[in-house]
Amino acid sequence: MNIHFKENKLFFEGVLLEDIIQSHKTPFYLYSQKVISDTYKNLENILSSEIFFAIKANPNQAILKLMKNCGAGADVVSAGELQRALHAGFDPRKIIFEGVGKSKEEIEFAIQKKIRLINAESIDEIKLINKIGKETNAIINIGVRFNPNIDSNTLDKISTGKKTDKFGISIEQLNEVISLSKSSDHINLKGISCHIGSQIQSTAIFGKVFDTMKKTADLFFSCGIVLEYVDLGGGFGINYEKNHNDLDIVNLGKLVSSVFKNVPYKVSFEPGRYLIARAGIIITKILTTKNNGGINFLIIDAGMQTLLRPAMYAALHRVEALNDLQEKNINYTVAGPICESSDIIAKDIQLPMQKSDNYLVIHDVGAYGASMASNYNSRGLPTEILVNENKFSIIHEEENISEIIERDTIPDWL
Repeated sequence: MNIHFKENKLFFEGVLLEDIIQSHKTPFYLYSQKVISDTYKNLENILSSEIFFAIKANPNQAILKLMKNCGAGADVVSAGELQRALHAGFDPRKIIFEGVGKSKEEIEFAIQKKIRLINAESIDEIKLINKIGKETNAIINIGVRFNPNIDSNTLDKISTGKKTDKFGISIEQLNEVISLSKSSDHINLKGISCHIGSQIQSTAIFGKVFDTMKKTADLFFSCGIVLEYVDLGGGFGINYEKNHNDLDIVNLGKLVSSVFKNVPYKVSFEPGRYLIARAGIIITKILTTKNNGGINFLIIDAGMQTLLRPAMYAALHRVEALNDLQEKNINYTVAGPICESSDIIAKDIQLPMQKSDNYLVIHDVGAYGASMASNYNSRGLPTEILVNENKFSIIHEEENISEIIERDTIPDWL
């Protein structure tokens, strides 16, 4: 854990946590630059493949700049994310545009920026890109995302590789894709990709994906279509209940080397969560304590507006106390301030006895935390802070209610 005691004081990396808490309103996000950099370097070394950071996991400009400096490319799923990647300095040749629902305007924008690949997710999209190419007298580099009908054995809400999921082109349409790519004069099919879901803990499942994609690539080559890229997606699972027992990346790396030995194309991955989740925490204050129906509630200022995952996915995040850990443990349910019964961060967990104005830390929130935060109940988006050794910097200012209100426009007839 990034929080540790030094001379009886709490530090986050090399920064005294009390200094940050006293100068910034809770709730706020803290990220460790060291954890991000170390995780990226370790993953890149083990997989020996190109890494494209899934921007949707955390699109903050400082985080993107850090990822770019580490050597990552960018995996984007909207024109907005593409703009973020370009603004952070990513080379367009290291940007891949995924996404199950790209508009014509988004595709045209990506073409203008000369990114590496637009990965088509439907037959219609391939035809649309070819049509745009014809209208602009251009040949457009594309990839094709296939749906291999492989169950990731994860939550239905984050499954993307079964034939009933909305993502990708069915592997059963492989011959149609080959025929269409050969007959389309304004596309250049340079790659294939696949992503079957998030939070995958089994290397055996990745083995199925790798075998399928290797056979698919072989078929393209046998039909005279030379591929330059095979992207194997992301979805590397982490264990939110503990700070270990994540997907065995070492074995995954061995599997990549075995299946894709001496292939004539580049192999790549698109992780998001795995690279950033462990690096982030939320510091939140206890607003009040109460007992309802025999349940000891801690009502905190970080709720589903700050961290949506528990309410949306029933996701578990470790919650720990920052006060005197010598107090006796009590069973608590930690709940947010939002007027929704689903606004529960953690149920029936043991913490030292708590009181109002104590602080808690919510772990492993670097991915899909701030990126999914909202203004629900007219609450401002939280402050985000990046820590680098013994210094820190605000990378996203807290919103205030005036800024939120000013976005609204009242018609002149009211």
